[in-house]
Amino acid sequence: MAMKSVWIILLCLFVITEADQGGFDVRHHLSTVTRYSVSKEVSQNLIEGSTIPSECTPIHLNLVARHGTRSPTKKRLRELENLSGRLKELVRDAEAKKVPGWLGKWVSPWQGKVKGGELIRQGEEELYQLGIMVRERFPTLFEEDYHPDVYTIRATQIPRASASAVAFGMGLFSEKGDLGPGRNRAFAVTSENRASDTKLRFFECCQNYKSYRKAKGPAVDKLKEPVLDKITASVAKRHDLNFTKQDISSLWFLCKQEASLLNVTNQSCELFTPSEVALLEWADDLEVFLLKGYGNSLNYKMGVPLLEDVLHSMEEAIKAREDKLPPGSYEKARLRFAHAETIVPFSCLLGLFLDGSEYEKIQKEKPLELPPQPPKTRDFKGSTMAPFGGNNMLVLYSCPAASSPKYFVQVLHNEHPIALPGCDGKDFCPLEDFKAKVVTPHLKHPFDNLCNANLDDHKQKHQSLWSWLLGSSQKAEL
Repeated sequence: MAMKSVWIILLCLFVITEADQGGFDVRHHLSTVTRYSVSKEVSQNLIEGSTIPSECTPIHLNLVARHGTRSPTKKRLRELENLSGRLKELVRDAEAKKVPGWLGKWVSPWQGKVKGGELIRQGEEELYQLGIMVRERFPTLFEEDYHPDVYTIRATQIPRASASAVAFGMGLFSEKGDLGPGRNRAFAVTSENRASDTKLRFFECCQNYKSYRKAKGPAVDKLKEPVLDKITASVAKRHDLNFTKQDISSLWFLCKQEASLLNVTNQSCELFTPSEVALLEWADDLEVFLLKGYGNSLNYKMGVPLLEDVLHSMEEAIKAREDKLPPGSYEKARLRFAHAETIVPFSCLLGLFLDGSEYEKIQKEKPLELPPQPPKTRDFKGSTMAPFGGNNMLVLYSCPAASSPKYFVQVLHNEHPIALPGCDGKDFCPLEDFKAKVVTPHLKHPFDNLCNANLDDHKQKHQSLWSWLLGSSQKAEL
């Protein structure tokens, strides 16, 4: 009987181990380099959508989207070229039995490419399909003939963002025109000068943020250093190769590019164990948290012009409806295409991926605890907050005149309903509550005061914050 029990336990352990190995997919752990289709598979922080009364109809849609999957930037292309030579050097004197076969003969898939950062075909497809989905999901919003004042499409001046807007528009307006076999139609994409685009590139217009990021970058690297130290030692020992921290950093970058852009997971990614991947992902997310997200209120407060623009578009739509303006004479959708540095702060302004107590903290501009290290779970993940093509949609609904309240906002993150802490954890929120509890608390500081005033008054505050962060990191177990 005892022997039978032992075999049952061993069998269970085997099944669990197999399930764990089979269930791990590195493509779900690439932080902000994650593909949109992969991110949509994750149900983190999503909720079962509210039952919207059939009498309520959508009257306006706001979209804030990140560009689709892109190629490595010019700087990163050079890094990969250097890595190729470095790997050959490492393998030359190593024991062949411990060295993965691909390592010594690896050349960068982007060898010879001198320009980078552009939207690639997978990214085009992501945004094209998103455009089709939006039209199919909200047919009454997109039944009118196209006019640039009815369907406003904006992008930053960065080519991958404007190309994403074009791909989205081709899906949104497919079979709505007479151009070519796809019956496409022309549409306008507008951009503001990148030096003054406070709605979509506020991170470039905010001088205090640029100073903050430059000053705090080294401190973030220091927080990540123990992770790289530990993984460098482990990978070097496992493969008997004299890897440096820079080698591991470059190989992790290569893993993300191969897995996301090329769908290759059996080369550089296999150098790392699942637990090492989880730590590397956490280190990437930590940087996003501290330099783009909830780690400092300036990161997201500077995005208030975008939040105000979203609210203003809703109020204009309500006015047009109550003034009984004829169809085709007012805006029905405002569609924006930008960057991770846009979508992360905007998500923070909405309070996404927070619980109620954390939401109260950010409204008081208090720092949040660092995201816990694996194997502990965390809500803040770049892979779900801002993957390639990641987006937030805010849909304005009008309900029957007899109902109170009359107007509601539904928030969708990557097309799924998501809880708003400011609206009691619901995705369908009365507009007045949305204004009072989500928007208004962020309006204490005008953009110019926040971004262009002297930082001297805030130095002590930031020094205290970073002393606390560094102290927290020293207590963390790796």
